[in-house]
Amino acid sequence: GSGRGPPCPGAASAFRRWEQLRRQATTPWARGLLAVAAGLGLLYAVLRVPVRLRDGLAAVTVFLSTLTPKFYFALTVTSSFISGLIFVFEWWHFRKYGTSFIEQVSVSHLRPLIGGAENSPPAPAAFSVGESETSRQNMPECKVWRNPLNLFRGAEYSRYMWVTGKEPLTYYDMNLSAQDHQTFFTCDTDALRPSDTVMQKAWRERNPQARIKAAYQALELNNDCATAYVLLAEEEATTIVDAEKYFKQALKAGEIIYRKSQNCHSQSPQHEAQLRRDTNVLVYVKRRLAMCARKLGRIREAVKMMRDLMKEFPLLSMLNIHENLLEALLELQAYADVQAVLAKYDDISLPKSAAICYTAALLKARAVSERFSPETASKRGLSTAEINAVEAIHRAVEFNPHVPKYLLEMKSLVLPPEHILKRGDSEAVAYAFFHLQHWKRIEGALNLLHCTWEGTFRMIPYPLEKGHLFYPYPSCTETADRELLPTFHEVSVYPQKELPFFIHFTAGLCSFSAMLALLTHQFPELMVIFVKA
Repeated sequence: GSGRGPPCPGAASAFRRWEQLRRQATTPWARGLLAVAAGLGLLYAVLRVPVRLRDGLAAVTVFLSTLTPKFYFALTVTSSFISGLIFVFEWWHFRKYGTSFIEQVSVSHLRPLIGGAENSPPAPAAFSVGESETSRQNMPECKVWRNPLNLFRGAEYSRYMWVTGKEPLTYYDMNLSAQDHQTFFTCDTDALRPSDTVMQKAWRERNPQARIKAAYQALELNNDCATAYVLLAEEEATTIVDAEKYFKQALKAGEIIYRKSQNCHSQSPQHEAQLRRDTNVLVYVKRRLAMCARKLGRIREAVKMMRDLMKEFPLLSMLNIHENLLEALLELQAYADVQAVLAKYDDISLPKSAAICYTAALLKARAVSERFSPETASKRGLSTAEINAVEAIHRAVEFNPHVPKYLLEMKSLVLPPEHILKRGDSEAVAYAFFHLQHWKRIEGALNLLHCTWEGTFRMIPYPLEKGHLFYPYPSCTETADRELLPTFHEVSVYPQKELPFFIHFTAGLCSFSAMLALLTHQFPELMVIFVKA
């Protein structure tokens, strides 16, 4: 067959014999012979299998007759113990990660083996551009935002850790803050200034002591390094008073640098980037100074600083400075000013937040909560003002359904993280941490919330598929909140997940095995007779 010589004579003769046998096998008598042989084989199997089954059953019967009640008791106790361990592990895994471990392993490992290539996801190249865009748009949006009222690392978070021994911030949250600092406080021209070069490395350090040491090195190179004072105020200062001193030094240095950048920002793109960086530093410092004044009780001064900052930099609304202003005005009980701020920012074209929605609900509730009684309302019906208040509460609960549990103190609070997920548990913790006192101050507001908030869920029976006033509730919030909130905090989940099948199965198996073990222990002879029967 290779073309290099004549074929082998032995191979040719064998091939001819094979052809003869194949032709003979196609004859009618050969087919009949094969059918008879197949029938005899089938008859042998039919007659032989019952004999083997009878022998096997006899052997099992002999084996069971030799077993004692102690063996059955040990078997059922062991089965109950193992199934109980599996049940406990499944329950723990579900509470911690929100999924069944057995189901997860089955889906990730067994399904590809059973389904083969049919269930495998198609390659990315198989999608067209339009299909890729559509699938990307259908993905749930879980953007993480900087917490507008985030606490101070040294003066608040660290003090909590010293007292309780618990770390209030997660690594993921602190890593997001490090990325924010590098984005806001660095630029391409930092290499031209030794102090800014040191601070550029400082923002990337993971060790707090290394960051503080780098900040002091930057101040040795340049005593007017504003970002170095910012780092010391955030992380080294152990009290708000000390933090305010550092921020005042940062403000003095930041204003000098900002004026210089304004004068030469049009010279090159590098100078424009430097002006943006210096603007970010100045806005950050002024905002934190206002927050220091708020924490130290100088609330009117804090309100004035926030108003001036919003007028000076009106384009930086994405920093949500108005949420700081809302909280300070509520502390002053300046409800008319709060309503004016809401009129500007509670707009259909602007992104919502728990602070916006729940503050609007609080103002509506304030008008009727003092005289509200569920018994009276059920008899005479709701007035127009009460209907407006209830609708505002329903709107707020639809936006973030986790908040009422914290406001009604059904769940314990923890320190809010430095980043929040809108409509998630992290945002609810951050809102309730600062605004619970404002709800308590208005008489009857929490009572009205308690009577009406659960009615929201009747309007949205399928929140993941369709909302009432907002988009469907995102299904990705639980995973992101577990990354943002500390491990000792029990994350609130919405909508509540049903227990997986394997938890029910293992619980039933454990209970059944335990019952058999108890019966075997109490009635050994009867259970042996039952098993043998």
